[in-house]
Amino acid sequence: MDKFSFLNAAHTAYFADLYDQYLQYPDSVEPSWKAFFQGFDFGLETSNGHAVVEHPESGEPIEMSDSVLKEFRVVKLIDGYRTRGHLFTRTNPVRERRKYSPTLDIQNFDLAESDLETVFNAGGILGIGPATLRQIIKHLEKVYCDSIGIEYMYIRKPEQVKWIQDKLNINENQPAFSAEEKKHILKKLNEAVSFENFLHTKYVGQKRFSLEGGESLIPALDAIIEKAADLGVKDFVMGMAHRGRLSTLTNIFGKSAKDIFTEFDGKDYEQDVFDGDVKYHLGWTSCRKTDSGKEININIAPNPSHLETVGAVVQGITRGKQDRHYKSTDAVLPIIVHGDAAIAGQGIVYEIVQMAQLEGYTTGGTIHIVVNNQVGFTTNYLDGRSSTYCTDVAKVTLSPVLHVNADDAEAVVHAVLFALDWRMTFGRDVFIDLLGYRKYGHNEGDEPRFTQPKLYKAIASHQNPRDIYAEKLKSQGVIDDQYVQKLEDDYKAKLEENLEDSRKEEKTRVTPFMQDEWEGFEHVDENRMMEDVDTSIDIEVLNEVAETISRLPEDKKFLRKIKKLVELRHTMYFENNSLDWSMAELLAYGTLIKEGYYIRMSGQDVERGTFSHRHAVVKVEDSEEEIILLNQIKGASCDTKEGSSCDLKIYNSLLSEYGVVGFDYGYAMASPNCLTIWEAQFGDFSNGAQIMIDQYISAAEDKWKLQNGLVMFLPHGYEGQGAEHSSGRMERYLQLCAKDNMFVADVTTPANMFHLLRRQMKVNYRKPLIVFTPKSLLRHPKVISTREEFAEGTFKPLIDDAAANAEKVTSLVFCTGKFYYDLLERKEELGREDVALVRIEQLFPLPADQIAETIKKYRNAEDVVWAQEEPRNMGAYSHLLLHLEEAKTFRVCSRKFYGSPAAGSSVRFKKRHEKVIESVFDKNAEVTV
Repeated sequence: MDKFSFLNAAHTAYFADLYDQYLQYPDSVEPSWKAFFQGFDFGLETSNGHAVVEHPESGEPIEMSDSVLKEFRVVKLIDGYRTRGHLFTRTNPVRERRKYSPTLDIQNFDLAESDLETVFNAGGILGIGPATLRQIIKHLEKVYCDSIGIEYMYIRKPEQVKWIQDKLNINENQPAFSAEEKKHILKKLNEAVSFENFLHTKYVGQKRFSLEGGESLIPALDAIIEKAADLGVKDFVMGMAHRGRLSTLTNIFGKSAKDIFTEFDGKDYEQDVFDGDVKYHLGWTSCRKTDSGKEININIAPNPSHLETVGAVVQGITRGKQDRHYKSTDAVLPIIVHGDAAIAGQGIVYEIVQMAQLEGYTTGGTIHIVVNNQVGFTTNYLDGRSSTYCTDVAKVTLSPVLHVNADDAEAVVHAVLFALDWRMTFGRDVFIDLLGYRKYGHNEGDEPRFTQPKLYKAIASHQNPRDIYAEKLKSQGVIDDQYVQKLEDDYKAKLEENLEDSRKEEKTRVTPFMQDEWEGFEHVDENRMMEDVDTSIDIEVLNEVAETISRLPEDKKFLRKIKKLVELRHTMYFENNSLDWSMAELLAYGTLIKEGYYIRMSGQDVERGTFSHRHAVVKVEDSEEEIILLNQIKGASCDTKEGSSCDLKIYNSLLSEYGVVGFDYGYAMASPNCLTIWEAQFGDFSNGAQIMIDQYISAAEDKWKLQNGLVMFLPHGYEGQGAEHSSGRMERYLQLCAKDNMFVADVTTPANMFHLLRRQMKVNYRKPLIVFTPKSLLRHPKVISTREEFAEGTFKPLIDDAAANAEKVTSLVFCTGKFYYDLLERKEELGREDVALVRIEQLFPLPADQIAETIKKYRNAEDVVWAQEEPRNMGAYSHLLLHLEEAKTFRVCSRKFYGSPAAGSSVRFKKRHEKVIESVFDKNAEVTV
């Protein structure tokens, strides 16, 4: 029997369904059918509407009947709406959309007006059964071209596409809210509109970055939080820039309007140590009780003016909470609110999106909401991006995008609830493009008509979303004329009361953020930072950790080099008692784990280390199974909500600095009992994260009273590897140092590194720690310490020259880092007993008292030198001049002033390096290169 004999009207429902499947996933249909449909598509394009296909076995031509042919065309029409319907939606509230062609007119699918009343079985694939073409088009218009346009057909997983299509087909992408739900939406809209109106009249001309034109964000966020709590979400972490932030703080997060008014009045803060930040940068944490009685924790992270920076921090906070409190991504939900110009223009968005499904960074899906003003400051969207939509970055991870008319409040709420269901079902990102407008200029004091006169003429006469929605509810008989007025009057009266109370306050309070995570930690000054900290460890514990990290599982096969390396650890510790840098790191991590702390490390190639020294992760040769020996330490347990073993989590990162540093900073913010480390592949690679360093790492405690214990490892040292592989740019970090904002260290011994890392966790405060780590010193024969120095010592901010006789010393040389060993080698070659080499291990806070005492000790030294391998305008010299009075009299030995950190030529490098070393030991030698 001819397997194609049923290609007639009686079998077109099955036929249409199969063709629809082929259009979406060609490889999912049986091969002969795939060939058949390919032939049909080709024939349809080349034969003036007559499709002639070949039998896949006999090769005989088969001509389609007209009815079957039209079913094909209707399926094509349906596919057209699914794929391109979002281009023809009614989602722009204030101006015409851009025109796209071809349109979805039926003529473009070889269908005619005469076909509109014909019943097509293709309606079955939409869930409406056989239907006329007119009914099918009406259904498609409601689903794909009304107030919500959805992009999803690029998703490659059939079950996800089917889930979306089933959702759309069930409710025609139209919300069905009860009268009470509609009133609640109106209530939240009124809060958004009235709050902005109140600020506009009471604080004329002040910057507030109003939400006007996008007020439906407030009912949207409210709906997400209420529904998510019912689905089991316990914690919300949100990031957003300025626009709409004040309204969100008050109407979603419950921050008192009184506090916001006090901030508008510019009053100082209660704590003198706190500089504070502008009101639309501040964060907030609160416990909210939902309408269904659920208690949830909601956090909005503080943000700098570098708009999208906070997105990375939010992801890190979310992951920290997930890892340490819930062991599940479902319990903590990240929400990031973007601006349209920012999401399209800021590169960190791409970095964050690329993290979404990576093991070390995934948070189980983020809800991204774009408050789309259609303008960035004064730049039109046509000048702000090359992509069709500001959200096109979503396609990188095949995330669905919903474009929504911000004036249609019910559509907005419906879209965000759809997005929430998607995230909770699939654990993947989803994007909402909330298309509205910006009622005033960028900051309310700006004149937008200078650059968008036509747009702002339309905006000036446009109703706000609350009034639009109120009219709709009146027409439905849900409310009467007095309902909205009462809502507005009641809310305004509440704001007036808050305003009056704020005028009675002399100072404003510090904005709380994640105070629950930081209970028991203190804010300290530089005096406390300079105090000695007991970082010793019982030798038996140290022995146990050393034994654990120096034994591979005997039942698995490892590379010969790995076996030798791990055996060398055992020899190094138990036989030779000479421990190198990698042992310092691993023993620090292991002892902290044993004491109940967590460790997280990430960065490019950190598992083995860029210079192949760490090997925290070893792989089984034949299976690539990953073994982390530190996680086999016994007897370590940590206090979490569900209980767990302490461990090391270490991840090779994506090739990102900005996004990853932001993520790890956020992780450390949420996890003060976790030693969180980011390692740069080379020190100056942190340049790519400079915004994070400037806006958060160096300034957050001053701006937001936020502590953070993030550790940054920056490989630094001049070994002739050129400009980009020599300097960690320590001068930049040191320039950012002030009072008590962070630690900066450049240590030279394994024991000092061990105690430095342990000190980071053993104190009851947290400060960022910048460590300039070695490269060549990782295997230098003199860079060793004994296990006793590990067990009994403490961190030394300054290391004196133990071999020097103070009475004989006439030349006192201060230096830091790897350059010490270069100078030591020359001192020993020359037999110079008159030279003392003193290492400054901590550059900030600078051990000024110890330096002064050292100078006094070497009272016969006529020549006091600061020696550095970096050019004069780089390195630590300028820092010493600012923080050490005695430095003004030092003789400086360094390279000359250069724009580039180091020479690319190895010959030139050696020549310059040699000249600096010569000048240290001969004060008459001049550095001329």
